[in-house]
Amino acid sequence: MKLISFATKFLHYLPSELSHSIALNGLKILYNLGILRYFIGNQVSLKNDVNNLSNLQEKLKMPKLSNRLGFAAGLDKNGEYIDCLASLGVGFIEVGTVTPRPQKGNAKPRIFRNRKDKSILNRLGFNNKGVDKLVKRLKTRKTNIVIGVSLGKNFDTPNELAYKDYLECMEKVYEFSDYLAVNISSPNTKGLRALSEKAVLGKLLIEIKNKQRSLANTFGYKPIFIKLSPDEDSRGMKDICDLIQEHNIDGIISTNTTIQHEDEKGRGGISGSPLFKLSTEKLIEARKLIGSDLPIIASGGVMNAQDFYEKITSGADLVQIYSGFIFEGPKLVKDVLNKN
Repeated sequence: MKLISFATKFLHYLPSELSHSIALNGLKILYNLGILRYFIGNQVSLKNDVNNLSNLQEKLKMPKLSNRLGFAAGLDKNGEYIDCLASLGVGFIEVGTVTPRPQKGNAKPRIFRNRKDKSILNRLGFNNKGVDKLVKRLKTRKTNIVIGVSLGKNFDTPNELAYKDYLECMEKVYEFSDYLAVNISSPNTKGLRALSEKAVLGKLLIEIKNKQRSLANTFGYKPIFIKLSPDEDSRGMKDICDLIQEHNIDGIISTNTTIQHEDEKGRGGISGSPLFKLSTEKLIEARKLIGSDLPIIASGGVMNAQDFYEKITSGADLVQIYSGFIFEGPKLVKDVLNKN
């Protein structure tokens, strides 16, 4: 683990997008050689989850779930690293965000790491290889870990036709996933957050719920989660939560990145430590609005085991990491899994 931690710190001095690729491909090589376990040591499941796991599995409709910790969407956009990431001991992995057609995303440079603040500014713009490439990866994965797929729309699809993009991705990945996440909250695709407006979102949720019912008849029931923005005001939060309950959507992911910053690198969404307080406030607000029964997956600024448990005590059923993993590497997973 010490060698992996040293390599993680060294990669912080390389351009962010390059270091991200090197780190994931390095893990993949070690995994394929069968020696990754010698570098990371023994990982264990969360000790206090043992007695509650069956209830959690039932609530989330995820019978394969092994613990509450997972990787957020964005770390593995195309499902290329599922097996090596699963070997780190997490309970689930969310891949994507995926769109119907491949797209390059926004112009580079588009990821900026701030080591002092432990934050990441990104304006990627749903860069991915398209849903068909992702499906191929999902079909060939070896691990049986819980897989979520984050769904998006292509940048040039007008909002009035966005539902078609979500439904196309949904239809193709449904059979090979354990849950689906509808991403309407990324700040890096122009106009995307307008999909969270009450009238627009209501129509989108009707389409998504109808497609879920249809696919469930063939492939079984897979839960749908809506990913919220941390920048929603109180009225917006209430409208979204009301619609989620009205249309029997299965859960919430709280939250995406925030545009409430003054980073010198300019526009984009901030993740990491500066997001933790805001995303946790929105988690608490969402839990109050929807009650105790609807599942919530918390995401945003989890940098250590204490942050993880604060998300749980604030109302989360599951917790995702992303930026914390970029800064700390597999050590963060081990710290969370081994904390009493």
